[in-house]
Amino acid sequence: MTNNADKLTKNVIFLVLVAALGYFVDIYDLVVFSVIRLKSLHDIGVPEADMRTTGAFVLNMQMFGLLVGGIIWGIIGDKYGRIKVLFGSILMYSLANFANGLVHDITWYAIVRVIAGIGLAGELGAGITLVSETLSKEKRGYGTMIVAVIGLLGAVAAAQVGKHDWRIAYFVGGGLGICLLLLRLGTFESGMFKQVEKSNVSKGNMLMLFNNWGRFSKYLCCILIGAPLWYVVGILITQSPEFGKALSAKEVLNPGTGIMYSYIGIAIGDIAAGLFAQFTKSRRLTMLVFLLLTLVSTFCYLGSTGITTEKFIALSFFMGCTVGYWATFVTIASEQFGTNIRSTVTTTVPNFVRGALIPISAGFNLLVVHYGMIKSGYIMMVILTVVALLALSRLKESFGKDLNYVETDGDEPVGHANVA
Repeated sequence: MTNNADKLTKNVIFLVLVAALGYFVDIYDLVVFSVIRLKSLHDIGVPEADMRTTGAFVLNMQMFGLLVGGIIWGIIGDKYGRIKVLFGSILMYSLANFANGLVHDITWYAIVRVIAGIGLAGELGAGITLVSETLSKEKRGYGTMIVAVIGLLGAVAAAQVGKHDWRIAYFVGGGLGICLLLLRLGTFESGMFKQVEKSNVSKGNMLMLFNNWGRFSKYLCCILIGAPLWYVVGILITQSPEFGKALSAKEVLNPGTGIMYSYIGIAIGDIAAGLFAQFTKSRRLTMLVFLLLTLVSTFCYLGSTGITTEKFIALSFFMGCTVGYWATFVTIASEQFGTNIRSTVTTTVPNFVRGALIPISAGFNLLVVHYGMIKSGYIMMVILTVVALLALSRLKESFGKDLNYVETDGDEPVGHANVA
């Protein structure tokens, strides 16, 4: 009995570690472009005047890939298993990153970023789903917190590697993916999925999220509560050279440095958010507190006229801490839906949030034309925060919720045992 228990514990720890390292690679790739944006675009011949708009275009192409990949891998995860997603997604990502290190024009740069985005899309959702379904309902918050904290350190790795040759940075990303692929040979499938796999219930049917108003509204709200985070990282910090200029900074702000310190802050924030949720037994209250803190931190940033590099680093870290609700947000999404569409939801929601950067970026660019960088920064942040708070108010508390159930064509979910 003891030996079996020890073996099970070791297997679960290994599973959490593998999921965490998958997220590490995920974040490395998402951040590395922001770090090497100026160097890589300069090397392939992009004019200085087009750096911001071209950089936004390439990033948006990657976000588009994440949107498409989120749907593909989410459905595969529910139909054929979470493990198949972990293998297929990391292989596609790795090959795309090797290819990214070989591009010489903006067209191929953008195309390969789309492919990398598709591959990367399966990592976080499949990992969080597997951890959520394997750990007990009392401990799964700790598991997802560990995944997020280790994963977010990928940003630190990206910032350090990105200081050197940008092509090598992509080769390193591909190499990390191949190493992770080999490590995953020892993983095991979710017990909840195995139960559902044998039943006749519809699996991975994304239409189930749209043919029932209750499910659709929950799904939409899960996406909207995460939007402010990617606005902070994808625009406020990624475009820090342009914000610095608007704030009369005496020197050019380095987005790579900002990204690194913001993600260190996010890792710390994720620990704080995870522990706060465990202590209060409320993920909704945790999200509320962190969304309000995010509003405060971004206002401090946008109001820092004459900002220095030292202050930029401090504010990047502060903003990172306040948006450190990523693990809590993804866990909420995972806990809202049944096993037969849980992978679809948990994979698509964070990727739709990342993909939301496309319309957010477009809206921000329109605002900039009329109001300039700083006023536009304020306006967009307020809009996103209000929308996120309204969405949060529509979601039910999910802390400690039993996940052993499935979604049916009816209005109410049912337990596995009641599904033929």
